Amino acid sequence: MNAHHTPPVATLELDSVGFIHRGHTLLKPTSLRLSGCQRTLIMGPNGAGKSLLMRLAHGLITPTSGSVRWQGSPPAQAMVFQRPVLLRRSALDNLTYVLAINKAPRPELTTLTRKAQAMSALEKFGLAHLAKRPARVLSGGEQQRLTLARAWLLNPQVLFLDEPTSALDPAAIKAVEDAVLEFHHSGTRIVMTTHDLHQARRLANDIVFLHNGELLEHTPASDFFTAPASREAKAFIRGELVW
Repeated sequence: MNAHHTPPVATLELDSVGFIHRGHTLLKPTSLRLSGCQRTLIMGPNGAGKSLLMRLAHGLITPTSGSVRWQGSPPAQAMVFQRPVLLRRSALDNLTYVLAINKAPRPELTTLTRKAQAMSALEKFGLAHLAKRPARVLSGGEQQRLTLARAWLLNPQVLFLDEPTSALDPAAIKAVEDAVLEFHHSGTRIVMTTHDLHQARRLANDIVFLHNGELLEHTPASDFFTAPASREAKAFIRGELVW
């Protein structure tokens, strides 16, 4: 594969970002600064606002208050969802299609070149033997790796992942986590939601902890797991329900 970008990743700033839907406050005003090429994991119990915060940060949703901005030029971004969104085409065609519609940075790519790049990405993520298989009949883990291969082709500076392993078995979880680390080692900033404490211990540089739509902590992972500052985080780490 081509070497991924080397420029430093722009800093993401959320300034008093809030979100209200039908009169219900789903995210209280939140200020957050994500800088450097880190692996940030957003954690919290169900309904805490993890996915919403990520979608606001990515720009998929517009906040009802506050602002989301990048310092400098907005970086190239990609997003991987909890349930893979795939075309009714082969695994290979799902990748060549993405290259075809994203011609702007590489207009010189021919059909043959796109196919070669797509095959290279499939190989990288252990899917080359499934190139001609319809994407939607692949297993959950295979589909998620296919979405990661698709994201890899876009060469993102920032990769957002929304609970990408929540429905996978242990072997598939490891494969996806290995892929996430591959992105990070190539220079991609990671922002990922998870409810899995073990996964967060394995992957996180820093933790963003939400509860009931409120940001309670943003701290290095080592501090979060050894000395959480909030009562809610302490209970969450112990596996207790907090209301």
